[in-house]
Amino acid sequence: MTPTTPYRPGAAVRAAARSPLWRTVLVLVLLVAGFGGWWLSAGRSPGYPRGEVRFATGVQRGVYDRYGQLLQGHVSRAMPGVRLALDNSEGSVDNIGRVINGRDTFAIATADAVADYHEPGKEKLRAIARLYDDYLQLVVPASSPVRRTADLKGLKVGVGLPQSGVNLVTRRLLTAAGLDPDHDIVPVPKGVGEAADDLRAGTLDAFFWSGGLPTSALTDLSEHVRIRIVPLSDLAEALHKAEGGGTDAYRAATMPKGTYPNAEPKDAVATVAVPNLLITRDDVDPGLVEGMTRAVIDSRDQIGAQVHAAQLVDLRTAVYTDPLPLHTGAARYYRSVKP
Repeated sequence: MTPTTPYRPGAAVRAAARSPLWRTVLVLVLLVAGFGGWWLSAGRSPGYPRGEVRFATGVQRGVYDRYGQLLQGHVSRAMPGVRLALDNSEGSVDNIGRVINGRDTFAIATADAVADYHEPGKEKLRAIARLYDDYLQLVVPASSPVRRTADLKGLKVGVGLPQSGVNLVTRRLLTAAGLDPDHDIVPVPKGVGEAADDLRAGTLDAFFWSGGLPTSALTDLSEHVRIRIVPLSDLAEALHKAEGGGTDAYRAATMPKGTYPNAEPKDAVATVAVPNLLITRDDVDPGLVEGMTRAVIDSRDQIGAQVHAAQLVDLRTAVYTDPLPLHTGAARYYRSVKP
């Protein structure tokens, strides 16, 4: 009687595995599975539209301009496939118009400029974050007799470009000081870089600037010419009552000692400050806005190392964007990181 060989399932499987046909089938299955996984991964949306996005900054050599330059790389890392293209502008008022008409998707603007804007389309504006405060700075040669804003009467004064936040607040400051911005001074509409150059050349008696601390154009100026920063804090309360004020954005503030080491006075300077907002439109993709918000908050320390004002960007205060509501994408980001 012939002995019966017991059935061994494992042996059968091993025998099948050695079959050329089985090996071919196995390879095909693995290839299909791998290709399918790659296809699903490649086709998955990143959650935001990729491509070029335009960002309105401000005048050359200003803080907005430098901040935008430093933010570019952080946006690319936060949202691969997004390229942040920068546009110089006259400043806050110009930036608001650019965002409303679609020339730019993002921009920086002061809260007072947003509150004062009355052109069509304002209802489209949304905020992404409160960034840092601009400090109002009245710059004169150290030898100038100007000790207060009212002393500017009859002088050539840089008042900022026509569509800048500098021009807006300068006119209000002059009015609060009892001066007619159009007739009691000789107004010179120039940005901070040109105004600094003119003061150095002696063709300008004084100029106003509203910017984060320190502003590189003023630092450079103080290294070549003896300058003095004129206190402005006596006008803080008057700004709220000035004709056309319309906002509580202004507050009394102090420029820290040593902001401009070569400028006078050597002590802290009392002045006025106004918040900056990062703005966009209500129709901008929420995923794109969420990514931008993340890039702004996460880059604070790195950008702050080169633009000191950016050190003040803070998660706890970023949501206070009066007079604008938060964009839904920004609100989604803040909810996601809320403790």
